[in-house]
Amino acid sequence: MFDIKSFFKREVEKKLINVDDYIFMPERVEMELEGGQLNCVLNSDGRVDIFYSKEGVTEVGSASRKHPFTAFEKELYHGVYDDVITELVKEVDKIIDGSSKYFRRSQTLPFTAALSQNPADSNKF
Repeated sequence: MFDIKSFFKREVEKKLINVDDYIFMPERVEMELEGGQLNCVLNSDGRVDIFYSKEGVTEVGSASRKHPFTAFEKELYHGVYDDVITELVKEVDKIIDGSSKYFRRSQTLPFTAALSQNPADSNKF
């Protein structure tokens, strides 16, 4: 049997959740998080860009706006974008804790033979 009430409810939810039909006032929220700087930016097209920087390493993530009629800060405080933020923090920490097998800060170059002062002297051999 066809339930007309649930059909209308689903159609209304689709209209409310479709953020492509809305134009948002751009907003920016900045905060300190786990020793780094978190910047959350709501763009006018409904895209949320999230930047996390720590010790010179920056990772960027993006999400679409979830609830068009809720204040952006309220969405952030209720943890709507916590999954994206958690992933960014993990990636930055992974980069900071990692090390390259090719580049080392404490690596010193070996000593080489001294070069002669006069380039003409080296052509005698």
